[in-house]
Amino acid sequence: MLLLQMDELRKVATPRPTYSEAEREVLYRALVWMARLLWGLGYTVVIDATGHRRAWRQLARKLIGGDFAEVYLRCPLRLCMQREASRGSRVYERAREGWPVPGLSVPYEEPQRAELVVDTQRVGPEEAAERLLGLLDDKI
Repeated sequence: MLLLQMDELRKVATPRPTYSEAEREVLYRALVWMARLLWGLGYTVVIDATGHRRAWRQLARKLIGGDFAEVYLRCPLRLCMQREASRGSRVYERAREGWPVPGLSVPYEEPQRAELVVDTQRVGPEEAAERLLGLLDDKI
């Protein structure tokens, strides 16, 4: 299994990110394309990204087909903010500085047909991981 992380791609592709809509469009499309290429080589690929637009998730579904599974980790905004702050991240602070932040200054489009939905208020990380692995076992 391979893990593709948007944060790691962003460090390489945009060392001084603007988080503009155009920049996000390019990065998310690149992330989906990399997943498609790796899947085509026989790898199981997990994408770790907010993916706040349905269009990007639909592109992955279209390119990967029946092997694609969308996982939605549902988390209320206030809890996301608390978790980010505890990790020392400034993501939500940046929204006050005018940065486009999903859920605050940029809309988050919830999935319409995710194969797995995990409510992170009720389910801890270990159980969420078990559910994800169970989904992968069913897909492989």
